[in-house]
Amino acid sequence: MLRYLTAGESHGQALVVIVEGLPSNLPVTVADIGDELARRRLGFGRGPRQKFEKDEIELIGGIRHGRTLGSPVSVLIKNTEWFRSDVWHEEMSPHPGATKKPLTQPRPGHADLAGMQKYDFVDARDVLERASARETSARVVAGALAKLLLKQIGVEIVSHVVSLGAVSSDAVERPRPADLARIDDSPVRCFDQATQDKMIAEIEAAAKDGDSLGGVVEVLAYGLPVGLGSHVHWDRKIDGLLAQAVMSIQAVKGVEIGDGFSGAALRGSEAHDAIAWDESASAYKRETTKAGGTEGGMTTGELLVVRAAMKPLSTLNRPTLKTVDVVSKQETVSFKERTDVTAVPAMGVVAETMIALVLAAEAQRKFGGDSVREFVRNARAFAETLR
Repeated sequence: MLRYLTAGESHGQALVVIVEGLPSNLPVTVADIGDELARRRLGFGRGPRQKFEKDEIELIGGIRHGRTLGSPVSVLIKNTEWFRSDVWHEEMSPHPGATKKPLTQPRPGHADLAGMQKYDFVDARDVLERASARETSARVVAGALAKLLLKQIGVEIVSHVVSLGAVSSDAVERPRPADLARIDDSPVRCFDQATQDKMIAEIEAAAKDGDSLGGVVEVLAYGLPVGLGSHVHWDRKIDGLLAQAVMSIQAVKGVEIGDGFSGAALRGSEAHDAIAWDESASAYKRETTKAGGTEGGMTTGELLVVRAAMKPLSTLNRPTLKTVDVVSKQETVSFKERTDVTAVPAMGVVAETMIALVLAAEAQRKFGGDSVREFVRNARAFAETLR
């Protein structure tokens, strides 16, 4: 089974990810991973840190001559800001000592206060450095590897922003994998050109006020086989696995699959996907995507549709959120770190990552295989049994 572990802090020396369970002979290059990390830095409304902090990748283990060995893959993502600034050498030093500038004004909406209480800290930086969305860089590396594995069996994933702040797209057409470059070229990663300009204006207005914006992204997985996940146990249902993975992304507060919440307002006669037989493909098909490509905790082989709602970021460029200093207990306002007006476009890339990791793990559970050739052969053999 595919599993992974990340380590490291936002302003520390590096982030590290170890991915276990990849089959042997999966082609992997630094460019494959670097391209995905570059996509994570996209989006109008990002802060200045994205411009000068680059992701320097080093493949540490599990890959030889551009292919996986079946052993754990380890990747190091160097923090270029740490290396160019003596401030972070001192502030994030692992050696005995103490900070000269403890942060004692926790930010509402962030992990600061609950983490300080849970782990017995008086300095919010002990929490925020790990809670930071910078950690998702390591997840994107793991997801890049998962995407490479899924592509071996014809599965491709694309995301796009469907709402940002108060602006929502009314477009019916959904992007396909071939449209990914066009989406990434959009400043807000929106597939709908007309809505894109309104989203940009919304971000500019919030930036002028020193405020932040949330939004919703839609993630689509094409080419999925039938039967990933299972109905037999609660913790193997694909819906639950996807929801947990997407909800684990920093600042995501809502997930829906298919029509989700809007479908709850319909009558049963309107809310389900009719089943038909496609003679030319010798396969069953659903005529709509109301269930989002899952039924009974399993994939149906149709388009997977998952949406994630991200709240506005809790760090503002004009700190106005009321808080309490944990030392003096006096009312104050939360401190300011460098921040984005919105990270919704980037969150779509991270959501792709989390969905890819779930789907790859479930594909391996179903098809097995110690090598890519065996994995692909088993997937094809299963597909043949359905014809």
